This record gives sequence, structure tokens and C-alpha cells, in this order.
Amino acid sequence: MESEASQIILFSATVIIVIVVIFIILLFTVFQKRKNSLLLEQEETKKRFEREIAETQIEIREETLRNISWELHDNIGQLLTLAKIQLQSATRDNLKDVSETITKGLTEVRALSKLINPEAIKNINLKEAVQLEIDRFNRLNFIKSTLKTYGEEQKIDEKSNIIIFRILQEFFSNTIKHSKASNLNVSLKFCKEELEIIAEDDGVGFSTIENKANGIGLQNIRNRAKLIGATAVFTSEVNKGTSLKIVYTL
Repeated sequence: MESEASQIILFSATVIIVIVVIFIILLFTVFQKRKNSLLLEQEETKKRFEREIAETQIEIREETLRNISWELHDNIGQLLTLAKIQLQSATRDNLKDVSETITKGLTEVRALSKLINPEAIKNINLKEAVQLEIDRFNRLNFIKSTLKTYGEEQKIDEKSNIIIFRILQEFFSNTIKHSKASNLNVSLKFCKEELEIIAEDDGVGFSTIENKANGIGLQNIRNRAKLIGATAVFTSEVNKGTSLKIVYTL
């Protein structure tokens, strides 16, 4: 009787051990599959991020080249043509005008050289990059622009710099091309744990109820901000301008 009881206990214990082992194997298999799935997802996210960075850098270069082309043709070209005309009819009385025109042309060339430098894009500093854009808008009389910085400037990740700058570049482009604004104001506010960026114009604006609020351009901006853990919020009202607020965690 005791022998049968022992066998029953041994059998039960064996069954329990087998069940536990099977359960552990199944749990490990599920865990391994989940782990592999997460690793694959992380790898895909990393690849998407790297592709987005590469595409953004290309877009910045293309926008820069368009700006360079425009300035060479319509700005520096005009200054050189004017200098040529002044030289053809130069007298002692107007030599000062010729000198001033040539000096202005040299200033424009120096400003342009900063945009041509590929390192300025590769190792972009957000404040300096935005200031270059602001200076260009004012120099070429595109729109009256200002940049204000608050708080102690902190270092931002290089790739995040690129994304944020491209977002602002898109906003600037839309302002100049479509808003009919007279003023563009940008502020960079460095706090202890985050950077708050506000860009606003006083243009025609648009109703956030309309499809424009969810247009492809605006959606791209939101998606890019999301890539670096930032938020991008638009506020606009017809005839009251448009503003973009970006909050990035430092």
C-alpha cells in the first residue's frame, strides 16, 4: 500500500515537473519571440530615423543651393552689374558710390560663403543656423525678422539639430511664400530640461478647421518632431498670423 502511494506521489511529482518544464519552455519561447520582435522593431525604427536624417540633410542642401542660386542671380549679379555701369561712367565725384557698391557685393559674397560651407550643414549649430536665415531675410528685404534667445544655451544632439532646423526652414519658407506677412519673429528659450522654440508671423493665417491645418507639409513637420521626441503645435487664425511652437526635451 505504501509502495503504491509512493508511486502515485512520484508519478504526480513527475507530471508536475514535466508540466512546469513545458511551461518554462513555452514561456521562454514566447519571451524570445517577443525579444526578437522588439529588437527587429528597434532596428527598423533606427533605420527609419537614419533615412529621415539623410533625407533632411539633402533637403537642407537643396534649399541652401536654391538660396545661393537666387542670391547669385538676383542679388550679387545685380550689384556687380551696377558696379560695372558705375565704373563705365566713373568720375572723381562718384568713385565713392562705386566703392560702396563693390563693398556691398563683397559683404554679400562673404555671407553667401557661410551657406556654401558643407560643414555648416553637417555640424549645424541651431542658434547660428537660424541666425543666418534671419540675417538673410533682413539683408534681402524678404521680411522683417528677429531672433531672440533666452536662458543659458545648451548643446543639442547633432541629429536633433538637423531635424529642428529643417522644421523651422519649412515654416520660414511657407511664411515667405504664402503668408503675405510683414514680420517674422523667432525665439529660442533654453530651460533646464527642455528647449522651447516659437516662430510666428503676422500674415494672413488660415483656419485650423480647414484642410490646410492637416496638410502634408504640416503633417511632415509633426512627424519629424515626433522622431526626436519633440512636439510641434500650430496655432493660426485667419488674418491674425500663424505660429509654430516646438518643445524639445534636452
